[in-house]
Amino acid sequence: MNKLLLKNIGNLAGAYPVAPGRLCGEAMNRVPELKDAWLAIEGERISGFGTMADTPAEDDYGQVIDVCHGWVFPAFCDSHTHLVYAGSREGEFRDKIAGLSYEEIARRGGGILNSADLLAETSEDELYASAARRLRQCARGGTGAIEIKSGYGLTVDGELKMLRVIRRLKKDFPMMEIRSTFLGAHAVGRAYAGRQGEYVDMLISEMLPAVAEEGLADFVDVFCDEGFFTVEETARILEAASRYGIRPKIHANELAVSGGVQVGIAHGALSVDHLERIGDEEISALRESATMPTMLPGASFFLGIPYGKGRQVIDAGLPLALASDYNPGSSPSGSMRFVSSLGCFKMKLTPEESLNAVTVNGAAAMGIEDMGAIFPGAYGSVFLTDPLPSLAYLQYAYTEPLIRRVILKGTSI
Repeated sequence: MNKLLLKNIGNLAGAYPVAPGRLCGEAMNRVPELKDAWLAIEGERISGFGTMADTPAEDDYGQVIDVCHGWVFPAFCDSHTHLVYAGSREGEFRDKIAGLSYEEIARRGGGILNSADLLAETSEDELYASAARRLRQCARGGTGAIEIKSGYGLTVDGELKMLRVIRRLKKDFPMMEIRSTFLGAHAVGRAYAGRQGEYVDMLISEMLPAVAEEGLADFVDVFCDEGFFTVEETARILEAASRYGIRPKIHANELAVSGGVQVGIAHGALSVDHLERIGDEEISALRESATMPTMLPGASFFLGIPYGKGRQVIDAGLPLALASDYNPGSSPSGSMRFVSSLGCFKMKLTPEESLNAVTVNGAAAMGIEDMGAIFPGAYGSVFLTDPLPSLAYLQYAYTEPLIRRVILKGTSI
């Protein structure tokens, strides 16, 4: 078993004696810090930490890393991505610059359908190669856990191809915690144009059973929003998925107050994501649930749409997760450090709240209990930075290349 010791840590951030679980309200504004510290990882797991005054004997460890007074943070946990896709959509980027909205591009047959067309022409091996490249970039940026959705197939074969690629990523990136989500209800495939009800019927009768038979999905998702899938269609899909034991994660309230939050909560959704539009009714419903509200500031930044009311959600005593929404059309970036900075700049979260939203609460939004914080028994997934004047510098200096090394499950990458 590999034994790793990190010594001379200037500040060990997010260090707890036991797993903290998801953080809500005022608790999100606290990040426990241990100065002049050491951290030990045995195999894949954290075995202990403390101050340098009590550092263990270096001879007991196969590898010793001198952090030289830099900081150590828990790895980012990105709970909402569309990382598997073909090609790119910079043509739509030009359309956005010219003034077209996301909805207008979609109505013209672009957006998700463009990605579906490209994916249909791309082999599984090509799709895997491009996704693996993106995943490596995310890992080098400090991400240790990530959720990846299908949703650019929109046919049985296309959705299965995407989910099989995610399965290959799980196998080939064992140092990361990867969760897969079936998002056949991302849009209506071109073959079913004007026949949305029939598409939903096909998804339930053909797609879902095929996905379940191969055990390809940890979660199911539906784009429940204006111009996409209705509350009633969403409920039908979630009820069908529940028969296979697949738990929901919902796209909701990106384009309008859609009822997606409420239908997700009613069906036990682990998270409801986007929430650029959220009001008192949604906040009240979330208070009575175990569902994690998740916001995607990268999409707001790229699309020029409102940012989610993260400040209001936390002030209401709720938890909050932030995720990248990494995808080719509305958030072509997997930088969770930038997401954390946007949480501060645009959503008025404190640096501590924003860090917790992209670590411990991001893990909770994927149902992962042993990541997102530093505690004995957690996965040894951390990133090391240069010395920092304070925690806030991580978000403040958002383009400075501060991350010096990434260790995922005890392995340097």
